[in-house]
Amino acid sequence: MNFIKPILFSAIAATVLTSCGGGAKVLSTPIENIDSIPLKVAPLTETQKHTWGHLDLIQDTIPGMSVDKAYTDIIKNNKGKTVIVAVIDSGIDIEHEDLDDVIWTNEKEIPNNGIDDDKNGYVDDIHGWNFLGDTYDEQLEYVRLLATGDETNPDYANAKKEYDGEYAKYLNYKTQYDQLLQQLKGADELISANLKKSDYNLADVESINAGDNEDLTTAVAIAKYILGLGFEDVNAAKKDLNNGLESISDHLNYNLNIKFKGRKTGDNPDDLTDVGYGNGNVMPVKDSESHGTHVAGIIAAERNNGLGVNGVANNVKIMSVRAVPNGDEYDKDVALAIRYAVDNGAQVINGSFGKYYSPHSDWVRDAIAYASKHDVLFINAAGNEGQDLDVKNCFPNDQLDNGPEVGDTFVTVGALEPKYGPEMVAGFSNYGKINVDVFAPGAAIYSTVPGSDKYDTKGGTSMASPAVAGVAALIRSQYPKLSAAQVKQVLMNSGLPVSIDVVVGGDPSNEKPFADLSKSTKMVNAYNALILASTLK
Repeated sequence: MNFIKPILFSAIAATVLTSCGGGAKVLSTPIENIDSIPLKVAPLTETQKHTWGHLDLIQDTIPGMSVDKAYTDIIKNNKGKTVIVAVIDSGIDIEHEDLDDVIWTNEKEIPNNGIDDDKNGYVDDIHGWNFLGDTYDEQLEYVRLLATGDETNPDYANAKKEYDGEYAKYLNYKTQYDQLLQQLKGADELISANLKKSDYNLADVESINAGDNEDLTTAVAIAKYILGLGFEDVNAAKKDLNNGLESISDHLNYNLNIKFKGRKTGDNPDDLTDVGYGNGNVMPVKDSESHGTHVAGIIAAERNNGLGVNGVANNVKIMSVRAVPNGDEYDKDVALAIRYAVDNGAQVINGSFGKYYSPHSDWVRDAIAYASKHDVLFINAAGNEGQDLDVKNCFPNDQLDNGPEVGDTFVTVGALEPKYGPEMVAGFSNYGKINVDVFAPGAAIYSTVPGSDKYDTKGGTSMASPAVAGVAALIRSQYPKLSAAQVKQVLMNSGLPVSIDVVVGGDPSNEKPFADLSKSTKMVNAYNALILASTLK
């Protein structure tokens, strides 16, 4: 399942690196200086909101990855070697103005001739492959389990308990959103008429003197409550509430619908040898299928072209592998997608998806091991439930029950907020001293979405993962002789360490040392990573 969840819901309810000698000197900020930086109290500017993941902790007091500093001080005009990054996700708008020049093309394939020219098993896979066919909406994995009716399955009882709780919770969400939208609609008519404008904010509402007008007094109270949830203005509130209601309805109608059958590819998802399904159309099937496009932009949106956003990496070709629906992905699709990416030249894979039930997790781990064996990095989103992954299994992963890892190129990423200090870890982010490797910017990230010139802000570990994938691609581009395993260790060893306690799971009463939330104890830093990479054999 795409690792994004509507944020408003909660408001309403040691491997040693080989260096060239003497140990690598990383020019990271000394820990004593990091922890003495004055906390940023001024709101982010619009520019900072759109670029915070690229900013520098020292210069901007924002826990970005120092990407802009890396380009200014280290990369300069050196483009490096082109790196292919496979994005296993929903469809990608390969015609977007900020992506059209960074899309991978299979030069061995002749477009639209209905022939598998390169004999790789996929016909007309010009820009990647679509394992979903026309499918988009899907059930969650534990709902599929319940749909089998197999009560002898050891996971059945837990799945039933989780389903009952989740279904009731989302029905309640739907009721709340319906009520809020109806209340806001009525209040909006009165307030717009009073203010003589339709784009008012909380301050405008607070300026209204309703006098003895009881209807207007009620409208003001409703608007104050809703805008007080943190919306910039009433139009932002309408948009978020409507998007939230659509997401909730989709969750109930598709993800949690035991009778729903979404798969349209005609294959058997429980048979890994039943291949040849899908097609070469990697575009989204509808505008709301925006996740893959957003992820791709974070990694590689064309830099300094005067449009929208800058990706982290400056010399990347994005291979689109459509395998993640609006619901839980099938293990078979993920396993084959990983192998497709590896076999067709990807050096980095980004996987911004995940789930907590995985009937064929061994197929995916075998594919992860295959990627590692073939010198490919797999950057993985940690998940958005505020869970300790050392206690709760989340898939995909490169081990089971904290056992041995199947490779040394799998990197799991937690998400940061744009505020340095005790609240720097995103409240939704999963964590784990054993099973999360690093943290990176993931909350409120601005990037590309479907539509030739459209952009939007999204948050989740889904956004933190491609940030790290971009840094990994940057390292592989600038220092192409480094192995994938070396690049992983550069990412982990070069980040900024933080010694303070931070809030985890969004619970102010639950504070832990930041160093206890990941294996590396660090947040990724592109500037430091390139310096460390430059010292390695």
